[in-house]
Amino acid sequence: MEPGLGSRQHPIAGRYVLVDQIGSGGMGSVWRAYDQRTQSWLAVKVLTARGTSLLLRFVREQGLRIPHRHVVAPTGWAAEDDVVVLTMDLVRGGSVQELLETHGRLPEPLVAVLLDQLLQALSAVHAAGVVHRDVKPANLLLEATGHGRPHLRLADFGVAATHAEPRLTRSPGGIGTDGYMAPEQEAGAPPDPTADLYAAGRVAIQLLTGDPAAAVPVSALGPLLHTLTRPDPADRPTSAAAALVELRALGVPAWDGGIDLPDRLPAATLPLASGLSLPPPRPGRRRTSGRVWAATGCFVGAMALCGVAVARILVR
Repeated sequence: MEPGLGSRQHPIAGRYVLVDQIGSGGMGSVWRAYDQRTQSWLAVKVLTARGTSLLLRFVREQGLRIPHRHVVAPTGWAAEDDVVVLTMDLVRGGSVQELLETHGRLPEPLVAVLLDQLLQALSAVHAAGVVHRDVKPANLLLEATGHGRPHLRLADFGVAATHAEPRLTRSPGGIGTDGYMAPEQEAGAPPDPTADLYAAGRVAIQLLTGDPAAAVPVSALGPLLHTLTRPDPADRPTSAAAALVELRALGVPAWDGGIDLPDRLPAATLPLASGLSLPPPRPGRRRTSGRVWAATGCFVGAMALCGVAVARILVR
């Protein structure tokens, strides 16, 4: 059988070899990949779901460029045949969700370190005009630092949005994950950074208790967690940076280690993957990559028109 797209014999866009699948999500799958051009390992998100709105979300996600040590944002993208991919840094230590599953409830000093780094990430994301909308343990990745200090990285911007962009979902209800969404987000309110702060508070509560819906536990972090998870967004901290100042003023004891953060990816060599199996194109149909570029052009054009409209409103 001829090797599939993404194999060493047929790399995506002439460079990306898919080695093994390391994750999945609503829009597709995440693979460890090898870039033959740069001779380096990276992560590749492959769009496998179909639909115009999902394609537009994918295109919008690839436009996010947030250079920060606690953020994993796309570094590039490519399209070939029926496959569209985003490339990003490969993070080898698994997720905070896996950390919870392995160790159960975490000690407060470690939770304070992880919350500190999450708030740093959100500060950078919000400064870029972006609202993540899906802050949860599964989207918080960890570098493989062993017994050293944890290094958290906020990932998966598939449902992220900005204030200036049109909404891609018009149905009632919120976009996000139950248990972490703020009340106004569940009700379908426009994206706002305070909703991400609410989710950060729920994540910290889960790390301490095992349940994101639990009451705020009695702890040194308690006052901040009460503030982050208040039902009214006006009562929450004004920004992630402000919440970070509050956190660092609480005097939580320093974390002294004791939990291993290992490399969770097995050793890999090329070639390991046979590539993606794609259905043959229908007779007379153009290659999907052309439709992808057309959709991209339409989306960019729509963004430009929105910008013009906003500018005209502001100058009136």
